[in-house]
Amino acid sequence: MMLPRVPAAVVFDMDGLLFDTETLYEQSSRAAARELGFDMTQEFFRSTAGSPWPVVRGQLIEHFGPALVIDELHAVSRRIFHELIDSRSLLKPGAVELLDLLDELKVPRAIATSSSRATVERHLETHQLSGRFHRIVAHGDYERHKPDPEPYLKAAEGLAVPPPLCLALEDSHHGVRSASSAGMMTIMVPDLLPATDELRALCLHVMTDLHDVHHVILASRQAA
Repeated sequence: MMLPRVPAAVVFDMDGLLFDTETLYEQSSRAAARELGFDMTQEFFRSTAGSPWPVVRGQLIEHFGPALVIDELHAVSRRIFHELIDSRSLLKPGAVELLDLLDELKVPRAIATSSSRATVERHLETHQLSGRFHRIVAHGDYERHKPDPEPYLKAAEGLAVPPPLCLALEDSHHGVRSASSAGMMTIMVPDLLPATDELRALCLHVMTDLHDVHHVILASRQAA
């Protein structure tokens, strides 16, 4: 299994790709809904995957109606989320090893995420990854969120690498559409949602974890 080009840069999604946060966001959101007396289905929560909070907020109000206590739901969900992550490593398998390989190969890297910059920095600091990414493109750094290509185009611009020479790593459907439409080589590492035929057509590969990504980058480099 190879890449068509040796990547000159790698752009990572964050939630569900670098950190095992999406499962915990789902647990905390659904638990918060129950605490406030209504049901949030798994299907509804997963339909929001990859979207920033302002978009999710709109989806919640549209789905549950204007009487929804949206700010209280958000606050309770955040409280439960922080209780769940207390003293727990959220790093996905292979994340550190992949970053070590990119250090060794001197390949620059960025994060392109729908989360806020404060959330990105908190996760990186908690997991001793501060300084291991050359650019962070977070919510507020672009006008159009995923699946629009703008977050990935901003990341490529920040790294000064043309998008076709960048490898994008994504777990969500919106993210794969964003990276692919930016013109990047794209690998999907599914998290909450499996790859569909549409997503497989947009990706070079669908892989189990970041260890697999490590192997394909190394093999492509060795074959070049």
